[in-house]
Amino acid sequence: MTSCAFLLCAAGLWAQVPPTPTSLVQKPAPAFVRNDLAGKKIILENYRGKVVLLDFWATWCGPCKIEIPWFIDLQRKNKDRGFEVLGVAMDDNGWDDVKPFLAEMQVNYRVVIGDSATSDAYGGVDSLPTTFLIDRDGKIAAIHIGVSSRKDFEDGIEELLEAKTATGDIGNRANGLPALFMVPNRH
Repeated sequence: MTSCAFLLCAAGLWAQVPPTPTSLVQKPAPAFVRNDLAGKKIILENYRGKVVLLDFWATWCGPCKIEIPWFIDLQRKNKDRGFEVLGVAMDDNGWDDVKPFLAEMQVNYRVVIGDSATSDAYGGVDSLPTTFLIDRDGKIAAIHIGVSSRKDFEDGIEELLEAKTATGDIGNRANGLPALFMVPNRH
């Protein structure tokens, strides 16, 4: 540590750099506890052992409306394989906006209302949609910022479903999934 950094640290001026979404790849997914529409607690740690698609979205977000039907289908097709979709709605009006949207879209997975603490824990989510693929060990394997292709999600989920856990008890791949970071082309 340089003497300048030491002085800043000693003076309490050395700020810890907050995480960004991309800095979370291959790290444990930040824990959170939020209530779903039925008032039941969703504790992310309880999903350990499953592959989780954690989607930050909002009812007003056009690209989110493209991806949500895919997630409904992925949940339906893969729920019996150890896969779960969890939605984190970032709407300012909370359930007043989200509840009718969920009914209209016939969403078949659990959704919570996010807040700034949840967003900050995931690197200060400031683009919607932002979607995290979490492996069976609870580590973030991939991040999709902005709308991605359905095939990208399907391929990533399939690889994670086939991958072994750190204890080697699930799947048939010895080395697991390499970290992926997906940002769509913006032309």
